[in-house]
Amino acid sequence: MKHVDAVVIGFGKGGKMLAAALAQAGQQVVMVERSSQMYGGTCINVACIPTKALVNDAAASAARGGAFEEKAERYRAAVERKDDLTAMLRGKNYHKLADHPNVTVLTGEASFVGPRRVAVVSDGAREELEAERVFINTGARPFVPPIPGLAKCKRAYVSETMLALKALPRRLAVIGGGYIGMEFASMYANFGSQVVIIQDGADFLPREDEEVARAVLERLEARGIRVVRSATVREVLNGAEAAVLSVEMEGGLERLEADAVLVATGRRPNVEGLHPEVAGVALTPRGAVQTDEHLRTTAPGVWALGDVTGGLQFTYLSLDDYRIVRSDVLGDGLRTTQNRGAIPYSVFMDPPLSRVGLTEKEAREMGLEVKTGSLQVSAIPRAHVVQNPIGMLKAVVDVRTGHILGAHLFCEDSHEIINQIKLAMDAGLPYTALRDAVYTHPTMSEALNDLFAAVTDA
Repeated sequence: MKHVDAVVIGFGKGGKMLAAALAQAGQQVVMVERSSQMYGGTCINVACIPTKALVNDAAASAARGGAFEEKAERYRAAVERKDDLTAMLRGKNYHKLADHPNVTVLTGEASFVGPRRVAVVSDGAREELEAERVFINTGARPFVPPIPGLAKCKRAYVSETMLALKALPRRLAVIGGGYIGMEFASMYANFGSQVVIIQDGADFLPREDEEVARAVLERLEARGIRVVRSATVREVLNGAEAAVLSVEMEGGLERLEADAVLVATGRRPNVEGLHPEVAGVALTPRGAVQTDEHLRTTAPGVWALGDVTGGLQFTYLSLDDYRIVRSDVLGDGLRTTQNRGAIPYSVFMDPPLSRVGLTEKEAREMGLEVKTGSLQVSAIPRAHVVQNPIGMLKAVVDVRTGHILGAHLFCEDSHEIINQIKLAMDAGLPYTALRDAVYTHPTMSEALNDLFAAVTDA
């Protein structure tokens, strides 16, 4: 039994930042990671960084056009560049911890064997660790629904395995109408694939503002992406030349063929094999690690951070989880999940979709008196300069206070602009602060002048 100050299970954003901070504070830290291909976590290896690298290359490929064979070659080269990028970042992340004298990196499967006691199995060898504190940072994994034949389909992928596909599929079927599905659908359409999205719900992007969701749907369909709603995939089979999907729709059963099938039906907290119950760590009804506002679990001396806690699955929230745990362990404990402000997010489709705060419907259902403003992207000079005058912007404002309740941006560079609105919301600024601000020209940010000037009682 080896005694250490801290064991961090999972090399993701929050965990690696915390391990470095604890080591810098003089503590002996063991970082446990299941796979040598996941040093640095999900973001840099199989999510944010590789997908955004491919999104960037896809946009460039769409602009160049050409025959499918040319597009396929550009796609293959893009995947190679993506692989080089993730390998470089993975190595940098590994050495940032492994080269620190207070950190030991173990590659293997971790599981609890008692309170604050963790066993690590690697290449048949087993090592047991006892720590003053244990931090669970095991992330989440794709959920694959029990559709007959899907698990055995050789052309079926989840987002993580799809990123390793080197041959551009002529036809891509996406099962799931959520954000991951939207991003991949848009990206592969830009590379040159024929894409169909299959979702079981009747409403498209039901969590988004209705006007904005409608604009997104119109954009996808204008690009030739087929969106099938109120549909159920009954079976997925291996055909001689393609995957064959049996899809039940309102008009009956339809047979679809695809060179690749992306299963984008959500992600689940990754606690399989961890045996948290042995340590007294409780799970929520949805299988996430239960935590309080300081990210403490139900077991003394054990914290959890990142996607495994069951919250919104964003790398920047995992980073903020690190700040909360660091505050609790090394600081004054004042930072909590309750005071980190509005949470923005972006879907890197073409153009990007970004949001922060409430929709108009949500605000009204809460009994708030609101006024709204909207702006078509075609009215923004910068959108024409970058040749992408597509989409719309919408803002929701509290009538009584003038504070911004929410913003929804479907436009070029929305992933940058949304952060300005988040900052204004956190600072409690009235919407007029953005309406009357001076921005550089021509930029997408200056559209905030016109967006908030359009705010009227509704």
